[in-house]
Amino acid sequence: MATYSVSKKFDSRPPVITDKIAATMRMFGLSTDRLAESGVIYNCRLKINDGNIVYITGPSGSGKSVLLKELEKIIPADDSVNLDRIKLPVGKTLIDCMDGDFLSGLKLLSVAGLNDVFCVLGEPANLSDGQKYRFRLATALAAKKKFIFADEFCSNLDRITAAVVAYNVCKFAKRNSVTFILASAHQDILADLQPDVLVVRELAGKTEVVYKK
Repeated sequence: MATYSVSKKFDSRPPVITDKIAATMRMFGLSTDRLAESGVIYNCRLKINDGNIVYITGPSGSGKSVLLKELEKIIPADDSVNLDRIKLPVGKTLIDCMDGDFLSGLKLLSVAGLNDVFCVLGEPANLSDGQKYRFRLATALAAKKKFIFADEFCSNLDRITAAVVAYNVCKFAKRNSVTFILASAHQDILADLQPDVLVVRELAGKTEVVYKK
């Protein structure tokens, strides 16, 4: 088990007080000094085992992406892959894009929810946005890295597909000792994903960490 600590603060730069800003401050009872002191602080301490799934959730604007990015900075670049940085190959079918033998590639595509034959024999550029996301996930699984990072995990998928992918990721993590660091506002996939570490961010700035017993 390893312990990871995140501490990040964004200082607020007081704006030039215009008439509209002054009126807004009066409406909410906000003083100039209080405005100058405002800032966002992210503090989080996580205990993570190999093969754990860490799921960062909370409402939009609560700082999920910030925590994910700060955690990614702690992990050696050679040990991790981020779905957002995976580029789509050109001129190759999905199955030809997968490293390794045919059956292994087909299995990884299936884990990512890509098991339609016409999809598998198509090119990544011709996929829908949801299919492109799942192809990036399959590519990340094939990279054989210790950590996989994914912001907005399954956010652009229909919820049934999202549940299936979440369930598959849960099984993959345990069987291959791959650690997933995921972030999304969606909580409907928690039962299928079964995260080992649940990080809940609130708009007020509070962070709650819940470990699966």
